[in-house]
Amino acid sequence: MEIVSEWASHGGRQLVARHASEAAGGEMTFAVFLPPQAKEGPCPVLWYLSGLTCTHANVMEKGEYRRAAAEAGVIVVCPDTSPRGDAADDPAYDLGQGAGFYLDATEAPWAGRFNMKTYVTEELPALVAAEFPVDMARQGIFGHSMGGHGALTLALSLPGRFRSVSAFAPIVAPSQVPWGEKALGAYLGPDRAAWRRHDAVALIEDGARLDEILVDQGDADNFLERELRPELLERACTEAGIALTLRRHPGYDHSYYFISTFMADHVRFHAERLKS
Repeated sequence: MEIVSEWASHGGRQLVARHASEAAGGEMTFAVFLPPQAKEGPCPVLWYLSGLTCTHANVMEKGEYRRAAAEAGVIVVCPDTSPRGDAADDPAYDLGQGAGFYLDATEAPWAGRFNMKTYVTEELPALVAAEFPVDMARQGIFGHSMGGHGALTLALSLPGRFRSVSAFAPIVAPSQVPWGEKALGAYLGPDRAAWRRHDAVALIEDGARLDEILVDQGDADNFLERELRPELLERACTEAGIALTLRRHPGYDHSYYFISTFMADHVRFHAERLKS
């Protein structure tokens, strides 16, 4: 691993690192914020998964998480959204580079490199645990849009891994919306039964459970009705007995103006559940 940039911030350190990734078949870059408490010993870790078209840099530069993370003593790790390079090129913004959907692809040409589930849940955590003072017994996960989908599906499919889960404007049922149908079909093939393992609503319907979930959604989000459909998650959680806090915010859209407004709430939500 190589540290490519570093800044002091709120008494801690904001780093950008890169490393050779077997799961992604090439070099990957991620951001990590170390709060001041990390100088004294291991801290809980919060994984942030970004949305379509993003890299680690979007939330690092616009997410405004560092003050709250420094106050709470939480390490924040922000992976990239997909492998990079010519082999990952696609003319569409919602497939290929920037659109890994946090799954392991089985279909050509994506299989062999687009292993974002393995990368985010196995390879990167092992690297972070080896290089930084993280308490891996205290992990939380959150994300935005496609990253909100990733946070929900990874937490639902890895019971006990994450003590806390939240999302900003997540894609809750990719099997039922155009973004998800396109990506899941391309990466996993036509068998919709395989898609269900990467669909939060389907996972809940099939028996996966979480204690609680926090979701923030803007009502001026232009993707709300076609791609996000939070009412499907709300119904699934009600039927499954999962404590979902779904906060709808008048006037807010899908951008980082929205995310940054409520970021501190999410960091505090996770920190409270990662304390013990």
